[in-house]
Amino acid sequence: MSGRIIIVDDEPITRLDIKDMLETAGYEVVGEAADGFEAIRACQEKKPDLVIMDIKMPILDGLTASKKIVEEGTASGIILLTAYSDKQYIIKAKQFGALGYLVKPLHEQSLLPMVELSLAKGNEFKEMSKELERLSKKLEERKMIEKAKGKLMQIENITEEEAYTKIRNISMEKRVPMIEVAELMVMLDE
Repeated sequence: MSGRIIIVDDEPITRLDIKDMLETAGYEVVGEAADGFEAIRACQEKKPDLVIMDIKMPILDGLTASKKIVEEGTASGIILLTAYSDKQYIIKAKQFGALGYLVKPLHEQSLLPMVELSLAKGNEFKEMSKELERLSKKLEERKMIEKAKGKLMQIENITEEEAYTKIRNISMEKRVPMIEVAELMVMLDE
């Protein structure tokens, strides 16, 4: 088992107990925090795979900190802890993007499976985000090439296939990606 984890709880004893359980199971605890502000800062610095965070803390609560961490993308996943199994907290935890929710007192047999599942879901989400970013970039490049083809067709009065072939040939001849050729062609006469 592996995973870089930050533990956030205002009770030092609780943090120590969780840390012992995690490290014994082979996880790497890369940071600890006592409130939401410290949690946000720790995530920005360490970029953990998982944050295990108490909901009720002084200064800044775990729900608000979770929302900020998820928005910034500074952790791959969050498990929220609470002494309360209130439906209102569960609804907010879902809204704020938590991968798990555990009620204190924590037991190793409930914590470790939740950690393992949350790490897997966090990694899955991270991979999907990377793929989405890659596909979005590819789509934008395709749009730019289409725009360049259109401009070439208009300027040189050639077919779409001829315009594509011209862009491709320039790309190969000059050893630059087609997207760069397309961007420069679109800049013509702007």
